[in-house]
Amino acid sequence: QVQLVESGGGLVQAGGSLRLSCVASGRTFSSYAMGWFRQAPGKEREFVAAISWSGTSTYYADSVKGRFTISRENAKNTLYLQMNSLKPEDTAVYYCARRTGPYYSGPYYPGDEYDYWGQGTQVTVSS
Repeated sequence: QVQLVESGGGLVQAGGSLRLSCVASGRTFSSYAMGWFRQAPGKEREFVAAISWSGTSTYYADSVKGRFTISRENAKNTLYLQMNSLKPEDTAVYYCARRTGPYYSGPYYPGDEYDYWGQGTQVTVSS
Protein backbone atom coordinates (compact mmCIF):
# COMPACT_ATOMS: atom_id res chain seq x y z
CA GLN A 1 0.00 0.00 0.00
CA VAL A 2 1.28 3.45 -0.93
CA GLN A 3 0.41 6.56 1.01
CA LEU A 4 0.87 10.04 -0.44
CA VAL A 5 0.80 13.12 1.80
CA GLU A 6 0.74 16.61 0.32
CA SER A 7 1.75 19.81 2.09
CA GLY A 8 2.68 23.38 1.31
CA GLY A 9 -0.67 24.83 0.35
CA GLY A 10 -1.94 28.12 1.69
CA LEU A 11 -3.21 31.60 0.91
CA VAL A 12 -1.13 33.77 -1.41
CA GLN A 13 -1.69 36.96 -3.37
CA ALA A 14 -1.86 36.95 -7.14
CA GLY A 15 1.64 36.98 -8.58
CA GLY A 16 3.05 35.11 -5.61
CA SER A 17 4.62 31.68 -5.32
CA LEU A 18 4.11 28.46 -3.42
CA ARG A 19 5.90 25.13 -3.39
CA LEU A 20 3.88 21.99 -2.82
CA SER A 21 5.43 18.77 -1.57
CA CYS A 22 4.18 15.21 -1.69
CA VAL A 23 5.88 12.55 0.43
CA ALA A 24 5.33 8.92 -0.48
CA SER A 25 5.56 5.89 1.77
CA GLY A 26 7.15 2.64 0.73
CA ARG A 27 10.08 1.70 -1.48
CA THR A 28 8.54 2.01 -4.92
CA PHE A 29 8.38 5.78 -5.32
CA SER A 30 11.44 5.95 -7.56
CA SER A 31 9.98 3.40 -9.98
CA TYR A 32 6.84 5.30 -10.94
CA ALA A 33 5.91 8.42 -12.84
CA MET A 34 4.00 10.90 -10.70
CA GLY A 35 1.50 13.65 -11.37
CA TRP A 36 -0.20 16.68 -9.87
CA PHE A 37 -3.89 17.38 -10.32
CA ARG A 38 -6.22 20.05 -8.99
CA GLN A 39 -9.91 20.51 -8.40
CA ALA A 40 -11.61 23.85 -7.99
CA PRO A 41 -15.04 24.21 -6.32
CA GLY A 42 -17.80 23.11 -8.66
CA LYS A 43 -15.36 21.91 -11.30
CA GLU A 44 -13.98 18.57 -12.38
CA ARG A 45 -10.51 17.49 -11.38
CA GLU A 46 -7.94 18.52 -13.95
CA PHE A 47 -4.43 17.42 -14.81
CA VAL A 48 -1.63 19.86 -13.94
CA ALA A 49 1.73 18.19 -14.53
CA ALA A 50 3.52 14.83 -14.73
CA ILE A 51 7.09 13.67 -14.32
CA SER A 52 8.82 10.44 -15.29
CA TRP A 53 10.14 7.97 -12.73
CA SER A 54 13.68 9.24 -13.31
CA GLY A 55 12.71 12.90 -13.34
CA THR A 56 14.17 13.45 -16.80
CA SER A 57 10.92 14.14 -18.64
CA THR A 58 8.01 16.35 -17.67
CA TYR A 59 4.66 17.38 -19.12
CA TYR A 60 2.39 20.31 -18.26
CA ALA A 61 -1.12 21.44 -18.88
CA ASP A 62 -1.22 24.51 -21.12
CA SER A 63 -2.80 26.54 -18.31
CA VAL A 64 0.33 26.23 -16.11
CA LYS A 65 3.12 25.88 -18.65
CA GLY A 66 5.88 28.39 -17.99
CA ARG A 67 4.64 29.12 -14.46
CA PHE A 68 4.72 25.74 -12.67
CA THR A 69 7.62 23.30 -12.37
CA ILE A 70 7.28 19.67 -11.34
CA SER A 71 10.31 17.91 -9.87
CA ARG A 72 11.20 14.99 -7.64
CA GLU A 73 13.84 13.76 -5.22
CA ASN A 74 13.75 9.98 -5.32
CA ALA A 75 16.20 9.67 -2.43
CA LYS A 76 13.65 11.49 -0.26
CA ASN A 77 10.52 9.88 -1.75
CA THR A 78 9.30 13.39 -2.46
CA LEU A 79 7.51 15.06 -5.35
CA TYR A 80 7.35 18.85 -5.71
CA LEU A 81 5.33 21.45 -7.56
CA GLN A 82 6.84 24.92 -7.68
CA MET A 83 4.11 27.40 -8.55
CA ASN A 84 5.08 30.92 -9.63
CA SER A 85 3.07 33.86 -10.96
CA LEU A 86 -0.04 32.47 -9.33
CA LYS A 87 -3.44 33.61 -10.55
CA PRO A 88 -6.83 33.53 -8.82
CA GLU A 89 -7.89 30.83 -11.28
CA ASP A 90 -5.19 28.56 -9.80
CA THR A 91 -7.26 28.35 -6.61
CA ALA A 92 -8.05 24.67 -6.00
CA VAL A 93 -7.27 21.62 -3.94
CA TYR A 94 -4.07 20.13 -5.31
CA TYR A 95 -3.48 16.38 -5.32
CA CYS A 96 -0.44 14.27 -6.07
CA ALA A 97 -0.89 10.84 -7.60
CA ARG A 98 1.11 7.85 -8.78
CA ARG A 99 0.80 6.86 -12.41
CA THR A 100 0.20 3.17 -13.09
CA GLY A 101 2.97 1.13 -14.66
CA PRO A 102 6.55 1.21 -13.34
CA TYR A 103 9.42 2.79 -15.27
CA TYR A 104 7.18 4.75 -17.62
CA SER A 105 8.92 7.69 -19.28
CA GLY A 106 6.19 9.18 -21.41
CA PRO A 107 4.44 10.50 -23.36
CA TYR A 108 1.85 11.68 -20.87
CA TYR A 109 -1.79 12.43 -21.40
CA PRO A 110 -4.31 14.03 -19.03
CA GLY A 111 -6.40 10.86 -19.17
CA ASP A 112 -3.66 8.50 -18.02
CA GLU A 113 -4.48 6.14 -15.18
CA TYR A 114 -3.26 6.94 -11.66
CA ASP A 115 -3.71 4.40 -8.90
CA TYR A 116 -2.76 6.15 -5.63
CA TRP A 117 -3.82 9.62 -4.55
CA GLY A 118 -3.04 11.94 -1.69
CA GLN A 119 -5.63 13.72 0.42
CA GLY A 120 -4.98 17.09 -1.16
CA THR A 121 -3.76 20.51 -0.05
CA GLN A 122 -5.69 23.76 -0.50
CA VAL A 123 -4.20 26.56 -2.55
CA THR A 124 -6.02 29.89 -2.49
CA VAL A 125 -4.88 32.83 -4.62
CA SER A 126 -6.39 36.19 -3.80
CA SER A 127 -6.72 38.97 -6.36
